[in-house]
Amino acid sequence: MRGVGSRIATARRARRMTQRDLADASGLSHATVRSVERGARRPSDGTLDALAAALGIDPSRLLADGGRVVGKVHAALPALSDAIAAYDLADDGPVRPLAELQSAVADSERWRLGSQYVRLAEAAPALLAELLRALHRAPAPERPVVARLLVSAARSADAAAYKAGAKDLSARMIDLMRWAVPQTEDDLLASVVGYVRGEVFFAARAHEPGLRALESAIDAAPSVSGPTVAAARGALHMRAAVMAGRAGRTDRAADHLAEARVLAQHTPEGIYAGTAFGPDSVRVHELSFAVSLQDPGVDQALAIARGWAPSRALPPERRSGFYVELARAQAWGNRREDAFESLCVARRIAPQHVRGHAWARETTGTLLRLSRRQDPALTALAEWIGAI
Repeated sequence: MRGVGSRIATARRARRMTQRDLADASGLSHATVRSVERGARRPSDGTLDALAAALGIDPSRLLADGGRVVGKVHAALPALSDAIAAYDLADDGPVRPLAELQSAVADSERWRLGSQYVRLAEAAPALLAELLRALHRAPAPERPVVARLLVSAARSADAAAYKAGAKDLSARMIDLMRWAVPQTEDDLLASVVGYVRGEVFFAARAHEPGLRALESAIDAAPSVSGPTVAAARGALHMRAAVMAGRAGRTDRAADHLAEARVLAQHTPEGIYAGTAFGPDSVRVHELSFAVSLQDPGVDQALAIARGWAPSRALPPERRSGFYVELARAQAWGNRREDAFESLCVARRIAPQHVRGHAWARETTGTLLRLSRRQDPALTALAEWIGAI
């Protein structure tokens, strides 16, 4: 209990809030906040959610054990599946004004980029159902706008499904996006969906067909006419490089990385059409490609990370992913203490992402097996991540 209370207090102080400020913002009593922070009272799920919302963070950031988080994401998956089951048929439910829908979709994108999968999973079913109703009812001039919102919301929902291991549901979300894209009247979104679709091939370990799909999306992408289009093409090249590496096509991987570097030279790091791209993102993917080579890529991966770390401008998921992959290379290179530290850094950045990451779990298990002494910190990490 003390650990949760301490994290709440730390998050509150970082936002320069008093206990009374937090009580007012969360709708709880001052006495409740005070007792939770000092560990005298165990917060209920509702209390924890209210405090997290007032602090502007996901509840998982306040928890030492991610079990409740995983359970809450999985609990939302059936409703998410139901919401898109009849995507081509309208129902008679309510639809909010367009401005409110835009705000709700922006929240979902922010949660996706911040690896806040609990919020995503809980909000996505109702939002997707509402957007589908809105799309079917929208007058012709508004349909492209609503369709773009639907693509964004489906992408966010897909992130929660994919990270929870619901690969079939993730694939259905991508099919929904591909169905909606022609209605957006936006050629760029086809490139965005092509990028997201790559995860289906990663999940199936179908790297050769995945590479073909990504290269087809690159060929169909609009010509570069500004940073947003450059970022969309660059993101496809980054993902194609990693896919090529896992397919054993190192020459094509090198070509795709070279193209991504060129596009990143004139594209400042940022979020473009919902995807991070820029020089830092390319470097993260260079490390990912090196790791895809396994043992032969260890020295290359370690050299990329030497004296460099991804900036905070990157979304938490991408930053944490960098450290998860670095830990994998460090473990292969017999740098076990460094690998453990990298996993701890990744966990601090995006705990939900790390807890659901197969490579993070695998590397932790490897470190545990190779440990020559009882290490309470490593054991605690292994228990948290589900490696034991």
